[in-house]
Amino acid sequence: MRFGSQTTLRDRVVIQGVGVHSAAPAQLVLHPAHVDTGVTFLRTGLPGGRERLLEAKSANVTQTSLCTTIGDAAGASISTVEHLLAALSGLRIDNVLVEIDGPETPIMDGSAVDFVRAIDSVGVVQQGRSRRYLKIVKPVRVDHEGGFAEFLPAESGFRLDVEIDFKSPAIGRQRRVFDLDPATFRRDIARARTFGFVSDVQALWRAGYALGSSLENSVAIDGDAILNPEGLRYADEFVRHKALDAVGDLSLAGSPIVGLYRTYRPGHKLNAMALDALFAHRSAYELLEAQSAPAAVRARVGGAHVPAGAAAFAAAD
Repeated sequence: MRFGSQTTLRDRVVIQGVGVHSAAPAQLVLHPAHVDTGVTFLRTGLPGGRERLLEAKSANVTQTSLCTTIGDAAGASISTVEHLLAALSGLRIDNVLVEIDGPETPIMDGSAVDFVRAIDSVGVVQQGRSRRYLKIVKPVRVDHEGGFAEFLPAESGFRLDVEIDFKSPAIGRQRRVFDLDPATFRRDIARARTFGFVSDVQALWRAGYALGSSLENSVAIDGDAILNPEGLRYADEFVRHKALDAVGDLSLAGSPIVGLYRTYRPGHKLNAMALDALFAHRSAYELLEAQSAPAAVRARVGGAHVPAGAAAFAAAD
């Protein structure tokens, strides 16, 4: 199994939007980054003009209720990171500095497709260092509130087996299996939007969630009806979005995974629990490196400055 060279962006790109839960505006600037730096967030605009660097690692996950939040002991945090992380992981981009001036990653249209388009607009370059990856060698499983998630060994690649089961007749029971690569991610996963139920909205508003949710960035479900006038992008868009979330959440392993991830009734909490369980069993995985990378291929890394509507429903991520 060879994952080849590490990659980064060819140039910086700017993305603007609002948070689905906070409704706060935010600007993202994706910068090229050096080899072996991974995905790192630079949270600016903190009180007193402070700034903090937060690595996209499972150890920095602070909250998993309806979205994934990373933060540190000093109180800096960024929520709803999963869709951006899914785009980076799905397109196999290893090293990026994500500069963000607000508390929540913009929701865009509720999927990862706008992040994919932004990345495509500047392009990706290979770097002169081999990619490291995490290979599952022993099964690890966690169970939570009627659902489960497990990592299983595989000889090559990353297979994602996701099954959901909702009482709502608009969703029901859906299952998809993906052998993940950039083409599959673009075609089958990236455009799947977050979704939520009209019946949940008041309680979520009181809890401070879904303040920026709308038909422009979520699929709304009322009983057995889809309220979005354009309908669904895929007949099984709901399970595909749960797969998208899993791709983003599992990227917090810090390296591409070689193995099978199988999950029933998943969510951000279950994905985080699965990673925690994996890292608690050191004999269950190996950290390996691709045998070689073309030394002549170098990325020109620059431009990264690192200083000292009224919602009718709620997202069910």
